[in-house]
Amino acid sequence: MFSAWRRRLGALIGGFDAGLGNRRLRGFVASRAHVNTLIQAAGADMTARARYLIRNNGYAANAVEAFAANAVGYGIKPKSRAAEPEIRAAIHKLWAMWCDEADSEWLTDFYGLQRRVARELFIAGEVFVRIRSRWPEDGLVVPLQLQLIPSEMLPLTNRSLDNGNALRHGIEFDKIGRRVAYHFYRRHPGDVTDPGLTGETVRVPASEVIHVVDPVDAGQLRGVSRFAPAIVKLFLLDQYDDAELDRKKVAAMFAGFVRRPAPEYGAQDTDGDGAEIMPLEPGQLQVLGPGEDITFSTPADVGGQYEAFQYRTLLQVSAALGIPYAVLTNDMVKANYSNTRAALLEFRRRIEAFQYSVLVYQFCRPIYARWIAVAALSGALDLPNWRARRREYQSAEWLTPKWEWVDPLKDAKAEIEQIRAGLKSRAQAVAERGMDIEELDAEIAQDCARARALGLDFGQAMQGAPAAPEVLGEENA
Repeated sequence: MFSAWRRRLGALIGGFDAGLGNRRLRGFVASRAHVNTLIQAAGADMTARARYLIRNNGYAANAVEAFAANAVGYGIKPKSRAAEPEIRAAIHKLWAMWCDEADSEWLTDFYGLQRRVARELFIAGEVFVRIRSRWPEDGLVVPLQLQLIPSEMLPLTNRSLDNGNALRHGIEFDKIGRRVAYHFYRRHPGDVTDPGLTGETVRVPASEVIHVVDPVDAGQLRGVSRFAPAIVKLFLLDQYDDAELDRKKVAAMFAGFVRRPAPEYGAQDTDGDGAEIMPLEPGQLQVLGPGEDITFSTPADVGGQYEAFQYRTLLQVSAALGIPYAVLTNDMVKANYSNTRAALLEFRRRIEAFQYSVLVYQFCRPIYARWIAVAALSGALDLPNWRARRREYQSAEWLTPKWEWVDPLKDAKAEIEQIRAGLKSRAQAVAERGMDIEELDAEIAQDCARARALGLDFGQAMQGAPAAPEVLGEENA
């Protein structure tokens, strides 16, 4: 009653058309429920449908692979901010060794886990990472590993607990709203190969869990699949394409029917009326009963609107997923230099925002800080004055993979001019390529020294380069 009165008042006053209840918008009744309520009602179904599409729809599978490849690539790597070069070198060396042991399932390295996290964020909108401490006798360079837990492992349970805390969407909050624990299933509820423990949950302290989520609304507790605005269109488009394929398949099987005056063949399979049944084959003439005329099938073609319809629908899907049309479909027919460059620049801005605000902040930084602490306390790293300088040691700059140039020659010249004009530092340019300038300079010096020692001359690239006799000494030793 109050809503109807409010709409009538809005119609009299005017103002925002989007808030009126006139004829055009009478059927537009949007839910006022908070996103947490919507996730409670439909979150599990959305995630299940997104996973189904990725397994069965080529566009969906390509979208998630393209997103993960652009967001992570060969890995987002840390560069220690410790003051001493020798300490930075020791940290980097130990980190590289530990990366191969980071996965508790031993399926990939740390950068492979980054890729899996990016995939899960795109599919389910969230993923959980459990930090697993290990015993020294396990033989790891740093006694620490990571376990990925999918969204389905945390039930959307809501209730008050005996300790006075509140359980919301499977997350336990204390009285001032801090996350204190996660109540996970002991096994995946959809995995029938893991018998027993069905529905049983275990409480894991929040200090041992990293909840990586890309929220869309303030106060949101759980993730929402990035496929949410595209699921319906992808599913219906898939059905439409299947129907077109089936129609053309059936049409290709029918060529025509012919009558014959009397049976001329031997025993044949017959239907209930005694008519012979012959299997359909391309170009076949079906034998009919006496007195029947020949009729050729005239199946309808897909029509000239098929391509235009597909293109517009896939444009909407690409906009919903935030992925350029050419990347989503691998269709380069409509691509040219200008629109490809514009689309890639916009896509890269979105990916960079995701990299630093979600992947680096929620996943990489906490794990690196925990890894440094465990390495120092276990004796794997010798960090002087650890307690006083803990924040310095745990600080790192994260280098994302370089973006490939659309026009390498023009882009490289433009960047050189920016460095010469003082608009960009060389360190910044190197960092944008996912490299550490100290390592790059050391490699250049080593290459120059090796070239001089072998009497090689590569022109201007070698002129003025610093010699590195200590490097040569190490190599010749």
